[in-house]
Amino acid sequence: MNSELVKNLLLWMIIAAVLISVFNNVNQMPARESLNYSQFVAEVQNGRVDSVLMQEDMIYGELQDGTSFQVVIPPVPDEKLIDDLYLNNVEIEARRPEEPGLLMQLLVASFPILLIIAVFMFFMRQMQGGGGGRGGPMAFGKSKARLLNENQIKTNFSDVAGVDEAKEDVEELVNYLRDPAKFQRLGGKIPRGVLMVGPPGTGKTLLAKAIAGEAKVPFFTISGSDFVEMFVGVGASRVRDMFAEAKKQAPCIVFIDEIDAVGRHRGGGYGGGNDEREQTLNQMLVEMDGFEGNEGVIVIAATNRPDVLDKALLRPGRFDRQVFVGLPDIRGREQILGVHLRKVPVDESVDGSVIARGTPGFSGADLANLVNEAALMAARANRRMVTMEDFERARDKIMMGAERRSMVMSEEEKANTAYHEAGHAIVGWKVPEHDPIHKVSIIPRGRALGVTQFLPEEDKYSMSRRAINSQICSLFGGRIAEELINGDEGVTTGASNDIERATQLARNMVTKWGLSDKLGPLHYGEEQSGEGMGSRQNYSLKASDEIDDEVRRIVDDAYAKAKQILEENMDILHAMKGALMEYETIDSEQVDDLMNRRKVRPPRDWGQGPSAGSDEPDLPEASAESGESPIGGPAEES
Repeated sequence: MNSELVKNLLLWMIIAAVLISVFNNVNQMPARESLNYSQFVAEVQNGRVDSVLMQEDMIYGELQDGTSFQVVIPPVPDEKLIDDLYLNNVEIEARRPEEPGLLMQLLVASFPILLIIAVFMFFMRQMQGGGGGRGGPMAFGKSKARLLNENQIKTNFSDVAGVDEAKEDVEELVNYLRDPAKFQRLGGKIPRGVLMVGPPGTGKTLLAKAIAGEAKVPFFTISGSDFVEMFVGVGASRVRDMFAEAKKQAPCIVFIDEIDAVGRHRGGGYGGGNDEREQTLNQMLVEMDGFEGNEGVIVIAATNRPDVLDKALLRPGRFDRQVFVGLPDIRGREQILGVHLRKVPVDESVDGSVIARGTPGFSGADLANLVNEAALMAARANRRMVTMEDFERARDKIMMGAERRSMVMSEEEKANTAYHEAGHAIVGWKVPEHDPIHKVSIIPRGRALGVTQFLPEEDKYSMSRRAINSQICSLFGGRIAEELINGDEGVTTGASNDIERATQLARNMVTKWGLSDKLGPLHYGEEQSGEGMGSRQNYSLKASDEIDDEVRRIVDDAYAKAKQILEENMDILHAMKGALMEYETIDSEQVDDLMNRRKVRPPRDWGQGPSAGSDEPDLPEASAESGESPIGGPAEES
């Protein structure tokens, strides 16, 4: 029987015994009529008392008519009372004062001590986070790792998508856990530890559970922060206890999530480095590669900060293998969507490949959130199936923020925002190697009053100098459009985010990427000058001036090029502003119509879908209004 169950039963038995004892003491005497002492003496002298029982300061008796009574004896003894009882033939009985039993005496004597112990245990339980068993108040050094047996883990490799290379790296662990003798016959040793590295939300924890699910072995899971406690030495004790329990369950997997909470570089602590975190890390290093063997126990850890981990933790013999779980590519995103779409009723129009193309940079967690948001939108619209429109709106909400249609904007401010976003779109469409336009909108989203969204046709892992210059040009398109329409004095603050991003791109070209002809392929950055000492520049003041001049030249060239493009296409700028004022949002097909000076087609949800160019309505009349609002909306480019 479980020890906790035995303790609980014993506690309830003691409580029941005390309650029964109290109940018996209360009910051991029948109900009696209370008389005062004068009435009692009168009854005795009148001969109506049959018998009495004297006990301590009470007299219990019975009258001739069978009535029971009780009387409190005065503190001064009445010497004539016994004589009166004898003269009236009253039966007299006396008893010694009752003494409490041994058990009751022990309970009374030990009650203060028990109360102090109970209060102490309560506070210790609060300090330890509550719970019983291994996490109970007296179990400071016990591991908080949660054990899942092979029947509790339902996750396998079919539930993990988009990380094919990582799955190949860990399949060897599954084969070892299933058949350790196969490797041991040839003298091979399976890695003691596997470190999963990657951005947040890429599926590191899910992959670890899939390993345990495929291997059908026990799975211990714990977070790195669960080791660290306010008392020095508790974390090290928990590490010892966790590995001791794991050895009993071998072969098994121990999964430590966010190991950087306990595995950071040593030497930065106070008191000579003997703080609790370093004690815990030292014990973990010993357990993973100490004198005692650790056969059959594979430690899998996950972190998105491998740069802060102690080098001793990463050396061979501890975490021998590092598995990079990165952001999925377009094929991986399509596979991940396939896993999540199995749980959602979707319309036939939903195409996972189209959604995958429109979600560059999304992690597995982001894609799960996208599917959930689309399902919620379909539910709010009382649809029984999730449509492609729901996924489109869900993606826009995640990437650009929720629509703020309740926000009241004047016509003047809307027109200024329309010119701003049209400037981004026109320059982005004209410059080379720029991502194609997906959508232009003047509906406020998040903190932006308007949005110009660009989507790449395929995943990109590097950018050319031409592409970066094109991106800087498109970032300045909104400000230049305001300048051309409203004049220098009418430019608003809406381009603050665009200016910041363009300047950072230009500075990175000069200092990091070696894309400046004047300064050449050199790195101009900052060097760390010591623990807690900050950083310093690794270049001279003269080089700093040259960097500033080169950044200024790149920005000025891009600004001039973007201004030339907009001056040559003023008619398209006015036409796109008119389309945005009429429809609020235009898509890539409508932008193509405008850029090719064709009649712009209405949005798809306005009719039966896009029609031929000759059947489209005329271009909205464009007007160059002046006197725009002093506050504009920053364009978000995704």
